[in-house]
This record gives sequence, C-alpha cells and structure tokens, in this order.
Amino acid sequence: MSWDVESFREKVELQHNFPGYYTFKFIVPVDKKREILDLIPPGEISFKESSGKNYISITAKTKLETSQAVLDVYIAANEVEGCFAL
Repeated sequence: MSWDVESFREKVELQHNFPGYYTFKFIVPVDKKREILDLIPPGEISFKESSGKNYISITAKTKLETSQAVLDVYIAANEVEGCFAL
C-alpha cells in the first residue's frame, strides 16, 4: 500500500465526527463500477461518466459508525484495478 493508513485515519478523525456522514469519491473504469459499489455502504450515490465513456465518477455520501469503516472502504478500493480515490 502506497499511503500511510494511520496518518489518513488521524486526518479523517480530525475532520469528521463518528457516527456521522462521510463522502467517498472514486473514479474507475466503467467495467469496475460494480466492484466499487459493492464496497460502499448504502447511502446517496451519484454517477458521472467521462466524455469518452471509459471512466465513471462515483460519489457516495453514507453514514458510518467509525473512522475504521472509512478506512476499510479505501483499503478494499485500493485493490480494484484502475481505481482512483479522491
């Protein structure tokens, strides 16, 4: 993994209160959309396709109980080929 998970956890905890809402944003190849959706807890989800229709932006606002739940999604998404987390 190419990012410092504990540093990220600290930032999430400083900027968010849990339980509470967290907004995820991912850009993935269109054929990976379902893989990302399977990782995100239910909530408000919106999509926007790229102009070439090869990629899709997924924005999800969902209620989570802990910062670890946020990290779990990002750690799993890191395994999806071609996924960019914003």
